[in-house]
Amino acid sequence: MTSDPRPGRPAGSPRTDPARRTDPARRMDAFRRSETPRRVSVTSPRTAAARRPRYPATREIDEQTRLGEVYMRSLLRTQFRLALFVCTVLACVVGGLPLLFLLIPELREVDVLGVSLPWAVLAGLIYPAFVIGAWLYVRQAERNERHFAELVERR
Repeated sequence: MTSDPRPGRPAGSPRTDPARRTDPARRMDAFRRSETPRRVSVTSPRTAAARRPRYPATREIDEQTRLGEVYMRSLLRTQFRLALFVCTVLACVVGGLPLLFLLIPELREVDVLGVSLPWAVLAGLIYPAFVIGAWLYVRQAERNERHFAELVERR
């Protein structure tokens, strides 16, 4: 063994003895060859970490932030699309009846309980179609609002 030129160091320490020095690659190989895996025990997990405060989407809507505006715009767009669809269907039915009677003149001559078919359809059968359309519209609008509420609560 060589003696350390500096006082206070024992002879043969890894810093002074070139034979005992190990480079990082040799240490890694020795670690990989070891039979028992190295264990790490966690004594205290960090549970007091700062968590992001829950900021509900309903608050975004109430405070009229940009995100709240996006949510409301999506609901309004969905409801508007539904209203346009229902109005278009009813307009096609109501507007299509005169066209139907114009294109098929034999239908104008048919009598139902003493009333001509065009008058019977326009005076009596069109109103149940309006009621059914309104009922379907309300049902679908409520479904859209439920989906919107679920979306807002999920966030």
